[in-house]
Amino acid sequence: MSRKRNMPNQENCTLEELETATKAAPIQRTNLRLIAIKALTMGLPHKQVAALFGVNEDSVSRWVRRFNERGIDGITEGPRSGRPPKIGGERSDEYRTLVLHPEHVKETHWTGRKFHGYLTEHCQLEAGYSTLMRWLHDEGFRLKVPRPWPDGQDEEKRKAHIELIRTFLGDQGIDLWFLDECGVEGDPRPRRRFAMKGEKIRQPYCGAHLRMNVTGMVLPRMGEFYALEFSHSDTEIFQIFLDHANRDIQFERPRNLVILDNASWHKSKSLDWGRFEPIFLPPYSPDLNPIERLWLIMKGEWFSGFYAKTKDQLIDRLTEALMWLINRQDENIKTCVIPTEL
Repeated sequence: MSRKRNMPNQENCTLEELETATKAAPIQRTNLRLIAIKALTMGLPHKQVAALFGVNEDSVSRWVRRFNERGIDGITEGPRSGRPPKIGGERSDEYRTLVLHPEHVKETHWTGRKFHGYLTEHCQLEAGYSTLMRWLHDEGFRLKVPRPWPDGQDEEKRKAHIELIRTFLGDQGIDLWFLDECGVEGDPRPRRRFAMKGEKIRQPYCGAHLRMNVTGMVLPRMGEFYALEFSHSDTEIFQIFLDHANRDIQFERPRNLVILDNASWHKSKSLDWGRFEPIFLPPYSPDLNPIERLWLIMKGEWFSGFYAKTKDQLIDRLTEALMWLINRQDENIKTCVIPTEL
């Protein structure tokens, strides 16, 4: 024989007040409990209400008892704080230092598993791997692939170059062009992509090592882009590029400075620069040449997952990509911001 269950005291509030409180409930748990009280008030038995909300009848009775003692406030909750974190205080400071400086414990780098293993063995960490990963995420850490960065930069020369560029930018009679060469392969290195868990994805390659070179220049002020395709780069090829650029470009300002790196063919004394005046970048400073960002965008948009079986296929694809860059002048202005500080 089932025992008699307590029922909500209807003098505590009306159905309309229950309805209003239900709609205003701050969290789902309170909302469900108020609906349960309303259902009981309307005559549903405890057993049906318990089945409806996936709890046992004792839980429903406990809600009713709290409602009868304190009214709606008795079953209204705020957000739960949850268990206190297992990583905090001085340990957080210690772990942050270790993450940033693995060399302090004679390590070169960390992976998640490696870091958790070290803390467990040497720092008596009692938290699990997922807790540590959540802590790293909350602290702002992310796994990143380091960008290759050339050694041997001369900071004084870099600062002097930036100051020079600032001077040129303030002169309304000068346009600054940025020039660089870019190599494009027929079977470029595969990039990461989304795939279903367990699925093996492949990217074919032809093994012929097809490659084309592009010499290009961009005018960040207008977003104007000019480029020619070549099989390789040398002084003769670069002179051909300069000749075509001087013939094809409609110059708007009296002086046109071209900023470029220190490749040997850029510094040949036999070069005829035409209307261009060369300004050479400090050694090992590709970050000061905004056209580098255009090459990255082009390769990401047009050569991610692409492979060519013949040189003609590579040339056709490269031509499309370069036309795309030529026609995106407004975007080029945003992409090719001229560095004015280090």
